[in-house]
Amino acid sequence: MQRLALRDAGRYPGAMHKLLIANRGEIARRVIRTAHRMGIATVAVYSDADAAAPYVREAGQAVAIGAAEARPYLDGAAIIAAARRTGADAIHPGYGFLSENAEFAAAVKAAGLVWVGPPEAAMRIMALKDSAKAAMKKAGVPITPGYQGSDQSLVRLQRAAEGVGFPLLIKAVAGGGGKGMRAVHAAEDFQEALMAAQREGQASFGNAGVMLEKLIARPRHVEVQVFADAHGNVVHLFERDCSLQRRHQKVIEEAPAPGLSDRLRHTLGIAAVTAATAIAYQGAGTVEFILDLDHSDKYGDPAFYFMEMNTRLQVEHPVTEAITGQDLVEWQIRVARGEMLPLAQEALAVSGHAVEARLYAEDPDSGFLPSTGTLSRLAFGEGDGIRIDTGVETGNRIGLDYDPMIAKVIAHGPTRGEAIDRLVAALDATIVEGLKSNRGFLARLADAPAFRAGEVDTGFIARHAEVLAPPADVPPEALLLAGLFRTLAALEVPAGAGPFARPFRLNLAVEFVQRFWAGDTLHEFAVRDAGGGRFRVAGLEGIGEVGAVRAGTTGLRVDIGGRNHLGHVVDGDAAIDVRLAGQSYRLGVRAPRADAAAGPGAGRIIAPMPGRVLSVDVAAGQAVATGDRLLVLEAMKMEHRLTARAGGTVSAVHIAAGDQVADGMLLVEIG
Repeated sequence: MQRLALRDAGRYPGAMHKLLIANRGEIARRVIRTAHRMGIATVAVYSDADAAAPYVREAGQAVAIGAAEARPYLDGAAIIAAARRTGADAIHPGYGFLSENAEFAAAVKAAGLVWVGPPEAAMRIMALKDSAKAAMKKAGVPITPGYQGSDQSLVRLQRAAEGVGFPLLIKAVAGGGGKGMRAVHAAEDFQEALMAAQREGQASFGNAGVMLEKLIARPRHVEVQVFADAHGNVVHLFERDCSLQRRHQKVIEEAPAPGLSDRLRHTLGIAAVTAATAIAYQGAGTVEFILDLDHSDKYGDPAFYFMEMNTRLQVEHPVTEAITGQDLVEWQIRVARGEMLPLAQEALAVSGHAVEARLYAEDPDSGFLPSTGTLSRLAFGEGDGIRIDTGVETGNRIGLDYDPMIAKVIAHGPTRGEAIDRLVAALDATIVEGLKSNRGFLARLADAPAFRAGEVDTGFIARHAEVLAPPADVPPEALLLAGLFRTLAALEVPAGAGPFARPFRLNLAVEFVQRFWAGDTLHEFAVRDAGGGRFRVAGLEGIGEVGAVRAGTTGLRVDIGGRNHLGHVVDGDAAIDVRLAGQSYRLGVRAPRADAAAGPGAGRIIAPMPGRVLSVDVAAGQAVATGDRLLVLEAMKMEHRLTARAGGTVSAVHIAAGDQVADGMLLVEIG
C-alpha cells in the first residue's frame, strides 16, 4: 500500500549475491549483519593489524590486503581485485576511507560491480565544502556567510577574513571530523591558524584549500538523514542533534533533536530533501545544518544554515534506526539494487528517543589524547533499549593505525529522559581494562543536569568543564556499594563447596570490616549480614541498616532509607571502581605505598603517542604557568598541543622541531 505513494520507473537491475565491505571495525560488522539477514554472502578485507578483528571472523570470506602502514583501506585497486577474486558482485564502502571517493565509486562501476552508494557526480559536488555551498545557494538552501573562492593566496584570504569579520572559522574545503578547522577570534591570530588548517588539510585529505565562514557564537549542530532512489523518490528520516562535540568531533548524538518547534523540524526536513534533489542524489546521505541560537526568525526559531552533506552512512545512524524502526543498511542495499525506497514520507514516523555515546580509547585527564594497548577486559552494560555497535573484543589491540573508537553505546526509550537513564546505566556497567577510555567522562556528560534539560550547543563541553571533571570527594553511598560488593562476594558459596564454606555464625552475624583508600585517605567501616538481604552498617555517616540485591555481574541495587540506588562495582587487583549515577570513584583496597608519587608527574611532559614535533614553544630557564603551550605534536594527522600541567621553570627540553618521538619519550621537564 505504502509503495503506491512512491514514483516507480519500473527499473530493477537484479539481485545482489555477494557483497564486499571495503571497510573495517564496527561498520563492517554492521553491514555484515544486515547482509546476512537479507541472504547476501559477504566478503571482508583486512590489514595485518585487523587479522584478529571480529568482523574478519564473521564475514563469509576474508581477504588480506596488506600492512597497516601501507594504508590498504585506501587502495581501491586492491579492494576491487579482492572483489573479483572472491566473486563479489557489489561493494559497500561503509564510512571513512573510500566511502566519499568519487573516483573509487567510478572504478567499482567500471569493474562491473554494484556500488552501494551515491552517484559520482553528487559525491564530487559535496566533496568540497566550497562547491557544496555554491550548489546549495543556487538551490535556495541557506548558507553561512563567508568566503568560498578559488584564490587561496595569503593576501586574498586575509582580505576575505577582514570582510567576513572576526571571530571567524577556517575550514579545509576537503575536511571533515574537525580536521583542518580553526576558530580565529582576532586578526593577529589569523595567519598562524590558517597555516595549521592548511597543514592538516593537506596531511588528511591531500588538499590544502580552505574556506572562511562567519563564526556563530552559540551554534547547534543538527543534521537530517535523507534517502533517495533511482526513481526520483526522496525522503528524510528526521533529524539528529550532534551538538555535544569536543574539538569538532562528535561525542554524543541523539534523535530527534531536543527543543525544536514542529515548524523548524518540518523546515529542516524540506531543506534537506531540497538539497538532495538539487544534486540528483541516490542512497543514504546526511545534510548537516548549523543553528544560530543568537539569531531567530519572526517565528522565534533559530536561524539555520547549510554546513555540509555527508554522502554516506553516518557513524550516528543507529539513533535514526532506533526512532524509525528502519534498517538503513537494508535501505542502502535495496536502492543500490534499483528498488524503490521501502517507505514514502507519510509512512515514516518517530517513536521515542535515542541517544548514542562514542566510547573511545583516550585519556580524558590528558587532553583526550588517544590511548593504546590491548583490551584485557571488555564488557558492556545490557538492558532494555540498549544496543552496542563495536568492532573489538577482549584480547584485541587498539593502536594508532586507525580511529581509537571502542564502541558506540546506543540507548532507546519512550522518552528522552528514559533514554538518557538507560544510556547512563549502560555506561556505568561498561568495563574497559588494558587501556584508558572516556567511559567515565561520557557517563558524567550524559547525566549532566544541563544536558538532561536539553541546553545543548557545540560549546557545551567547554562551558561545563567543572561539572564534567571527575568528582573530588567520595560520598558514603559509593563506599557502601564497594563494601557491600566485597561482603556479598565473601558470603557467596562456590558451587560444589562444603557446608562450612560460608562464614560460621554461632547465632551471630559475622562482621566484615571494610577498608578503602581514596588517595591517601582511609575510609573504614563494618558491614554485618542481618539475613534476608539486609545488612547493618557501622561507621558510615547517615547509614544504618540497608537492603542489597545483586543486579547482574557488577550491579548492586541498594535501599538506603527508602531510596533505591543502582550502582556498579568493578573489582580490580589493587582497586575497586564504583560507578554511581554517572560518576566514578576509584577506591584502593590496599594502603598506598609511600613512594607512589615517584615517577612522571606534573613536571615531566611525556609523549602520549608516537609523532613528529611541529614546534617547541619553550626553552630551558623559561617560566611557565599552568596551561601554557609547551610544544605541538603531530600524530594521527592532527596537531596536539601539549601544555604545562603546573606552573614552574623549564629545566630541560629534550626535543626540537622536526624530531620524531616515540610513545612515552620524555620531552620537557619543568622544575
